[in-house]
Formats: sequence, structure tokens, C-alpha cells
Amino acid sequence: MTDHVFDVRVHYEDTDMGGIVYHANYLKFIERARSDWVATLGIDQNALRAAGMAFAVARIEADFLRPARLDDRLTVLTRTVSGSGARMVLAQTVSLKGSVLFDAVVTLAAFDMASGRPRRLPPALRAPVG
Repeated sequence: MTDHVFDVRVHYEDTDMGGIVYHANYLKFIERARSDWVATLGIDQNALRAAGMAFAVARIEADFLRPARLDDRLTVLTRTVSGSGARMVLAQTVSLKGSVLFDAVVTLAAFDMASGRPRRLPPALRAPVG
């Protein structure tokens, strides 16, 4: 799989009173990037949900390195690190003009919505890591 790039503009609602991005909003930025990435792979998350399948974040390890500010144009890079039957690990970074502001390793798990049990990843997500 190739790297996925997603652009984000920091809006007023993303910031605290000082005009700096509130820490929890980085998680929203990387979530939007993952959703966009899955769509670009041709995976319809509404169809998966209708079939009783969903993804859950099982673990996030995050480093807040530098602040982003109101009106910054950020880039979220998503890269596949590893994958197995029902789990995959992604590296995601949020950058401003090439400087990394936020770095995360995200473990996702596919599961059956009715039983809560693990479910195999869709074929497009089981492609070789890269």
C-alpha cells in the first residue's frame, strides 16, 4: 500500500483561547485522514457497517511535538506499518511545511458489530505493507 496524504486547515473551532490546536483535535485530524484513506482504497464504510462490520481504535501512542495554530495548513501522512487477520498498525504524522508537529502509531481492529468479536480485514487492507 502506498502512503496516503490528507490536508487539513486549522479552523477556529480546533483551537483553544490562545489560538493553538487543542490536543484532542489531532486525534480528529488523523481519524479524518484514515477515513479518507479507506475511501481511496475503494472501501465503502457504510456498506461494511450495513454488513455488520466496523473498525475500532485498539491503541494509540502519540507524541505532541510542536503546536499548530489557527489557519495553519497541515498535512496528515498515513503509512501502513503492519497488519494481520483482524488488526493493522498505522503510523500517522501531522506536519506543517515539512516539520512534524504530531506523531502517532495507531492500532486498528476490525470487529463484528453484533458479537463484538474480531473479523478479518477487508482484502484491500490486507495488501502488502509499504
